[in-house]
Amino acid sequence: MPDQHDGLTLRDEDWYGEEIADRHYVGCHFERVDLTEANTRGTLFTGCTFGNVSFNGSRHVNTAFTRCVFRRCNFFAAEFTGCKLVGSTFDQCDLRPLTVVGGDWSFVALPGADLRGARIVDVRMREADLIRADLRGATVTGVDLSGAQLQQAQLSRADLRGSDLTDLDPIEVERTGAIVSAEQAVVLAQALGFQIG
Repeated sequence: MPDQHDGLTLRDEDWYGEEIADRHYVGCHFERVDLTEANTRGTLFTGCTFGNVSFNGSRHVNTAFTRCVFRRCNFFAAEFTGCKLVGSTFDQCDLRPLTVVGGDWSFVALPGADLRGARIVDVRMREADLIRADLRGATVTGVDLSGAQLQQAQLSRADLRGSDLTDLDPIEVERTGAIVSAEQAVVLAQALGFQIG
């Protein structure tokens, strides 16, 4: 059983380079905590709030941040592998460059997020809020974007191959130079009202 912590408030803590495994934080508040180059594995954060927390260079494997709120946090060079962030919200966070491989980011709120050059691969992002998100030059491959909100998103030069684009309205996004497969091109043409002969 993981070591559980409920309702803690942690301020100005130095967790630089810490190895954090098999812990469960419920309803905890993290303020100005330094998680630079920290590593989490099999850790659960449920309904937690992170304010001005540094995740720079941190690595997260099979960790869950469910229904969490991140405000003004820095994720420079952070990596998430097989993580679950269902229902979490990012507000005024620095997310570049970010790497996400596998896992479930469904219902995540990233409106207006600067995700230029991000690498997001084989991730479930069903019904994610990506309104006005800047994904220019990003790699978004093999991602389940069914039901995702992508209005006014910037997808120029983004690699979208293998992602579910069935709910993408090509007219509502900036798409110059975006890369898609032939199969995706058919879906997008049909969204524009073309019949494929």
